Amino acid sequence: MDRRTSLERKTSETDVRVTLDLDGKGEVRVLTGIGFFDHMLSLMAYHAGFDLILEAKGDLEVDQHHTVEDVGLCMGMVIKEALGDKAGLRRYGWSLLPMDEALCLVALDLSGRPHLSYQVDLPYEPVSDFDPSCVKEFLQAMVNQGGITLHVRSLSGENPHHILEAVFKGVGRALREAVRRDEGEGSVPSTKGIL
Repeated sequence: MDRRTSLERKTSETDVRVTLDLDGKGEVRVLTGIGFFDHMLSLMAYHAGFDLILEAKGDLEVDQHHTVEDVGLCMGMVIKEALGDKAGLRRYGWSLLPMDEALCLVALDLSGRPHLSYQVDLPYEPVSDFDPSCVKEFLQAMVNQGGITLHVRSLSGENPHHILEAVFKGVGRALREAVRRDEGEGSVPSTKGIL
C-alpha cells in the first residue's frame, strides 16, 4: 500500500504545499520563511522516517501564528490521508528523548480522537526569532486534523532551543513507532474494528 500523499491549501493568510511519504528515508525539504520552525519540522520528519517536502508562504508581516498553525493543519491532514484505513498499524508511539540538559516525554495514539496535552514551560521570549508559543498551536492544529491523541511533557531543561528540539524530535520518534506496520497484522488495531 502506497502511503504517500500531497496537499495544497490556500487562504487569504497562507499558501501551503505538502508532499509526505510515511515510508520514506528521512529526506526533508522545508521552507516556511521561519528559519527555526523549518529546522524543527525537518528534525521531526527526519526522526519520523518520513520524506517531506513542505513549502509555506504566509503573512509573516502580521506574525508567525497563521503560518505555523496552517502548516500544522496541513501536516495533520496529510498524515491522516496517508494512513488510510489504519489497518496493520502499531497505532501507539512514545519517546523519552534527551537533548543535552533537556528531557522530553512524548506519547501518542493514532486513535482518530484529537486531543493535545502540552506541558512545556518556556520563558516567553523568542528563540532565534521564533515565537515559542506557536509550538502548541502547531501541535493542536496537527492533532485536530490528524485525529491524534498527543501528550507532550518537558521533564527538564534550561535552554529553550534544546527543550523545543527535544519536543519535535520526540514527536518524530513517537510518530515513527506509531505509523509502523505490524508484521502479519492486517486488521485495524482496535476492538471496535475502526479508528
